[in-house]
Amino acid sequence: MTSDRNGDDPCAEHKHTKRIVIVSLAGSVGLLLLCAVLSLLHAPKWFKNSVFFSSKSECTHNIEAFLGNCGSLAPKRFKYSDLRKITKSFREKLGEGGYGSVFKGTLPDGRLVAVKILSKSKEDGEEFFNEVVSIGRTSHVNVVTLLGFCQDGRRRALVYEFMPNGSLEKHINRAALPWDRLHQIAIGIARGLEYLHRGCNARIVHFDIKPHNILLDEDFRPKISDFGLAKLCPQRGSVLSMADARGTIGYIAPEVFCRNIGAVSTKSDVYSYGMMVLEMVGGRRNVRAGAGADRSSEAYFPEWLYEHLDGEGDLGAYGVTNETEEMARKMIMVGLWCIQTRPADRPSMSRVVEMLQGRGSDVEMPPKPCLSTPSQSYVSSAS
Repeated sequence: MTSDRNGDDPCAEHKHTKRIVIVSLAGSVGLLLLCAVLSLLHAPKWFKNSVFFSSKSECTHNIEAFLGNCGSLAPKRFKYSDLRKITKSFREKLGEGGYGSVFKGTLPDGRLVAVKILSKSKEDGEEFFNEVVSIGRTSHVNVVTLLGFCQDGRRRALVYEFMPNGSLEKHINRAALPWDRLHQIAIGIARGLEYLHRGCNARIVHFDIKPHNILLDEDFRPKISDFGLAKLCPQRGSVLSMADARGTIGYIAPEVFCRNIGAVSTKSDVYSYGMMVLEMVGGRRNVRAGAGADRSSEAYFPEWLYEHLDGEGDLGAYGVTNETEEMARKMIMVGLWCIQTRPADRPSMSRVVEMLQGRGSDVEMPPKPCLSTPSQSYVSSAS
């Protein structure tokens, strides 16, 4: 066995050469990555959009497919310049929220419309797509009509029929509606939800039923609006698979943020409806909740309400007279049934309509519900 006197070990030389190749390749890859990043930063706007906003292009593709299936019944597509003309440069603002702003407008045929300009923060387009596809499938007297939409670059908007009496929220907080009208509004909303859950082509769970999202026409007929958080039910069954909680604090069903309670389904809308009905009743109280009260289920459900109802107590603080007492008690009992903790214990919306239209004596006294609400950190609030 001989040694290499010059110290030129072939194995060592091979390892050294391999190390040089690896370092060179790493440097080349790093340089290529740097060039790619710089190219993207200085790339044309259309190219960056195609790379980083794939969900946006997917949203566009899905809407186009939906419109193709609708045929002549598809909502009209507007350009942003059309909306500017319709609203006279967005002169009259009707409302504003996290979703964006709503403006009053007039179509060329003279019809009044509400134009909702969506916030630019909603870049993924999910809520826009949800609204166009879900409400675009509906046709019911108690569901707001989507007349058209706009998807012009990054600008997105929805065009609805105009509701002259605004949202239910402003009326119940002022205690301006008589009991018979409140009762009819509750029935109308229940019919609208019954249609969404069972009557339309694709069953829809709204996930954000609250007074702010109930609009009133010239005859105070209620119409369900704002389908940004809606989900379409599977072809078979009504149970939904969800990765996150959604809705507005105070109206969210417990199973939406705690799956151990039960499955998320159409019964989640039933819970929200029940909380809203109780607020419709409670909004007539002379004594308001304290300024520091949290917007939780407890704030919309005074504990003494159940106790007074169970003990035949006086509901005079709610503006109830002898003539309207049966109507008020029926609304309260229906609301309490709807907010039962377990989804299986809540009635369907079809049953809710039956109870509201029937005699109050036919509605059984519900168990006292065990209320719980999520913290803000667990909820993607739509308010």
